[in-house]
Amino acid sequence: MEEITKIQRKHDGQIISFQTSSGRIISYQKALMEAQEGSLTGVSFGLDEDGMTHLSSSVDGDTGFSDLPEIF
Repeated sequence: MEEITKIQRKHDGQIISFQTSSGRIISYQKALMEAQEGSLTGVSFGLDEDGMTHLSSSVDGDTGFSDLPEIF
């Protein structure tokens, strides 16, 4: 299984993509889909107060993945 190793953010800080342990760069939505399928480790998903599904680090629940380096 793969895990998320790096992130890419927009200028406003919103996460737009991830790099996986195999080197793939995937969109936030693709990462969410793969997490729901169980093919990504180290992440969990849940609903926010608006009912939107979001990813978080399963290690510490950090939705900003602040412990990960930037892709670029």
